[in-house]
Amino acid sequence: MIKDVVYKQLKFVPDERGRLMEILRDDDEIFTKFGQVYLTTTYPGVVKAWHYHRIQDDLICCVKGMLKLVLYDDREASPTKGDVNEFFIGEYNPAIVRVPKMVYHGWKCISDEEALILNAPTETYKRQQPDEYRKDAHTKDIPYKWDRKDG
Repeated sequence: MIKDVVYKQLKFVPDERGRLMEILRDDDEIFTKFGQVYLTTTYPGVVKAWHYHRIQDDLICCVKGMLKLVLYDDREASPTKGDVNEFFIGEYNPAIVRVPKMVYHGWKCISDEEALILNAPTETYKRQQPDEYRKDAHTKDIPYKWDRKDG
């Protein structure tokens, strides 16, 4: 696992009325600070990548559909520099992943339906000065291909 990344398996608590799933609590190990919560979506087969933040951590949870969430550690002083992590999260594997600042990340919707993703970053989005630093999804600077791996 990339240094400072935290993965928390989630679980549904069902009863006769439906299901409940706690995603993030302020007493969780994965929680550090609250900035905002937003919902984003991704259509089937679409890749949204790569970017990192200098100030904020992202806490990413897919609540509908399925994602292949991929992280790449390009931090100079990190003991896991050059490592890639893949997480398959969503309806069939509920989880939340804390992506530390300075770690490139992105995802691909791998379900047949649109994926709904909640993000609870540690900082509020600044429209005039966004804390986002991007690379093309298919850059050769990051050793990862978004193709499906059959086998």
